[in-house]
Amino acid sequence: MALKRRVQDAHISKRIRALHGALLSIVGVMNRPQRDELLIREAGIPLDRALFPLLVGIERFGPIGIVDLAERAGRDYTTVSRQVTKLASLGLVKRQTGGDDRRVREAVVTAKGKAMTDAVDAARERFGRALFAKWKERDIEELVRLLGKFAKDIEAVPSIRANG
Repeated sequence: MALKRRVQDAHISKRIRALHGALLSIVGVMNRPQRDELLIREAGIPLDRALFPLLVGIERFGPIGIVDLAERAGRDYTTVSRQVTKLASLGLVKRQTGGDDRRVREAVVTAKGKAMTDAVDAARERFGRALFAKWKERDIEELVRLLGKFAKDIEAVPSIRANG
């Protein structure tokens, strides 16, 4: 059965394209190595830039399996496994047996690692305050609400989560 196209579909398509463009811009900025280096410097932490997003990911989503962490970071599993081993050797994370599946090795942040991510959060807060200085409070609240809703919904769709 053919789908009937409605007039509003054209507007939705334009909005989705505009949303996709905005998301590409945001992801592009977020993935710039210079952004991580700036946050690391501003936070005053001694951490290699390649390890930085993994430490933050472990703190935010942990305990987290290495495969899940690699998928979230868009990196190869073996590379992430080596980098998590390096984070563990620095005392920033520890590895443990998975709670649900004893075969899975999970990473969890240590107190030392949490202190680093807290410093990063403080630096991010300073940058965020500057970024939103001219925004109205209700606009910030609406952005946070809608992005949270979008994140929840996009993670709930298996085909989008699994296939990008």
